[in-house]
Amino acid sequence: MFANGTLLGAAQVARHMRGQVSVHELATTGNKHAAPNRIHAASVDVINAFARLDVAGMWGDGNVVAADGTQIETWENNLLAESHIRSGGYGGIAYRHISDTYIALFSHFIPCGVWEAVYIIEGLLQNDSDIAPDTIHADTQGQSLPVFGLAALLGFDLLPRIRNWKDLNFYRPGADARYEHIDSLFGDNVIDWRLIETHWSDLLRTAISIREGRLSSVTLLRRLGNNSRKNRLYRAFRELGRVIRTITLSRYLSDPSLREQITAITNRAEAFHGFSDWLMFGGKLIGSNDPEHQEKIIKFNELLANCVIYSNACDITAAANALAAEGHPVDLDDLATVSPYITHTIRRFGDFALDLTPPDEEPDTRLDLVPSALFPTGRV
Repeated sequence: MFANGTLLGAAQVARHMRGQVSVHELATTGNKHAAPNRIHAASVDVINAFARLDVAGMWGDGNVVAADGTQIETWENNLLAESHIRSGGYGGIAYRHISDTYIALFSHFIPCGVWEAVYIIEGLLQNDSDIAPDTIHADTQGQSLPVFGLAALLGFDLLPRIRNWKDLNFYRPGADARYEHIDSLFGDNVIDWRLIETHWSDLLRTAISIREGRLSSVTLLRRLGNNSRKNRLYRAFRELGRVIRTITLSRYLSDPSLREQITAITNRAEAFHGFSDWLMFGGKLIGSNDPEHQEKIIKFNELLANCVIYSNACDITAAANALAAEGHPVDLDDLATVSPYITHTIRRFGDFALDLTPPDEEPDTRLDLVPSALFPTGRV
């Protein structure tokens, strides 16, 4: 994990391990025995352990997730590499789903040229941890009309931060629908309910197939692109998406707290990109043309970041408990503003001594600030 998640590589890590592990052992383990699904399973174990920390409940309830991508450089001659117009680099996109508790739930390496919304549902369905969000925040790249419709059918509430949302169309439920204060937002656009009703069984069948793993949401959303206007299923998903997006835009316009939440959670996703990039200190380029290896690097980096987040959360818990034990008041609102993306306590360079001896004490998982004040008595 450390050799690949930091991009140091097996040779550099072995040089600093005082002869405990060889280059061959590190390279063989990473190349032959660490499949992407196994790395994800290891990350799930860390996520579940993190979710049991009391301090994690201070940051969020786990019901909200932000999806966002960041550009990672690669070699030019491979299947995924493309120029990224927004970032100005060349490579692929590390597309991540970040919980409102700061932990990363799923990461995927995708091409730069694809619309990121195609992968937003896939990350939620691939999440195997105990944290099961039902609300998704994203930016403009994380939404489209078919995605709005599919997310609603799968039980997810897609609430993106859309650029230039004021230029989007609001759709009336009927031609005679009029509104006292916001009627100017609606033009002559009316929802075609007959189209949705006609294909309702097809929409449900498609959503069930995706939920049961018989059909990939990525494959479906790629086919439901703008070049599929003659596809009746696309037209039905687009019409349902118009309904959901009109409701979402109305909620966004009328609820200041929702706008604050969307901004806060999407900012956490951006902060995770910076945190994981800081941990990738061995280089800024994935030196491989193998798509599976590139995927493993992104997942190793996620696993490494989640381990550091868990360690930082344990340190925050111990520090808060120590302050309370000394008689210092610990304000819960102040504690909730402390991010686990802490870097100044981490030494990235030097010798990496491997100690497999179990620790003498278990890490602090419970906040013991004021008895029975933070959490109810009897909580396990």
